[in-house]
Amino acid sequence: MSKSLSLFFSVLAILFLSAMAVSISYNVWYVLLFGLLSLFTIGAGFITKARLRRKQQG
Repeated sequence: MSKSLSLFFSVLAILFLSAMAVSISYNVWYVLLFGLLSLFTIGAGFITKARLRRKQQG
């Protein structure tokens, strides 16, 4: 995975986790939403990394 793509996924996940931390005092539904979005972003980063690695080896 290129450094810029890796940076994109990490910054996006950090933003979602920060939004989740801020929204704790406002609404529980926002916490759940941002938590799911952060998990989805982290998972998408791992999936992208695995697919790119498989493409380079094959």
